[in-house]
Amino acid sequence: MERDGLRQGLTELRGALLGLHKALIESERVGYEKTFGRIASPYQFLHLLTSDAWFAWLRPVSQLITEMDEMLEAEEPLTAAGAEVLSRQARALLVASAGADGFSGHYDEALQRDPDVVLAHAAAARCFRTGIIAPERARGRG
Repeated sequence: MERDGLRQGLTELRGALLGLHKALIESERVGYEKTFGRIASPYQFLHLLTSDAWFAWLRPVSQLITEMDEMLEAEEPLTAAGAEVLSRQARALLVASAGADGFSGHYDEALQRDPDVVLAHAAAARCFRTGIIAPERARGRG
């Protein structure tokens, strides 16, 4: 039962981060196309996402989702400590800071310009407020 609660919590957090990631990608695509013109194809967009400096700031979210996928699919049992580490990483990452370098500065800009990003951020924040990765929930008390 303990692992089921952890798995559910981590899966919910992963889903919220995936929704946020999608909103951020779409927001950045719009800005990119306003600056450089229409992206010709999904293949070109994928190439830009993985190699263009415009989108590089999104990689920490991509990497965190990948780490969650790996933990959820691993043969080893899911542990509360492992899930908590990923939850803390997500919470620390999703801090917007006006004028900052790196992810937090770009994240703040995205939150200021795009209501879809705000809604996706709120969904992720709910995961933290409800304690979906909290040990109490993992033990079936939450």
